[in-house]
Amino acid sequence: MGNTSVVFRFQVELSDIDRGVYESLDLRVAQHPSEEEDRMVVRVLARALAHQEGLEFGRGLSNPEEPAMWAYGLTGLVETWIDVGLPAAERLHKASKASAKLLIFTTKPTDSLTKEWRKRKIHRADEIQVHRLDPKFVADLVRHVDRRTTWYVTVQDHVLSVGVGDLIMETQVEQITLGSLCSTAPGA
Repeated sequence: MGNTSVVFRFQVELSDIDRGVYESLDLRVAQHPSEEEDRMVVRVLARALAHQEGLEFGRGLSNPEEPAMWAYGLTGLVETWIDVGLPAAERLHKASKASAKLLIFTTKPTDSLTKEWRKRKIHRADEIQVHRLDPKFVADLVRHVDRRTTWYVTVQDHVLSVGVGDLIMETQVEQITLGSLCSTAPGA
């Protein structure tokens, strides 16, 4: 019998001062059997950092055609497409054509990102936002995840603070467009 997904519940008290977003999020997150814990944590952080009305988790690893998250506009078209990790250049090209806004959340090193994404032209690369999180920060958060977890998330001046119990962890969120990232890479 195959492995099944494990469902986690995250209560997230979000104070995104940079964007003026203050919400209480009750998230149920299914972790696919092949999904690493750090990727799941990045998905939850991405959900909080990109919070908007109608943003939903996709079926992710169980359906590779879908993003990690997306939101539809009033017209029924994809308004926001969010991927996590190191999506292939071809996938980004296709997603950029299919959505008004494309965001990537990752812990991957910059050289890995540019090596993959400079392989071919990506539609609207200068508009694709890449949010890079410190892998050590994510690994520290993973150690404090239970099946029911409460996070107090604050964002101010691109500094992400996550409170878990009595512990508060902080990291800078690097934000750059995919076009800028690839054009400033060595050998670009």
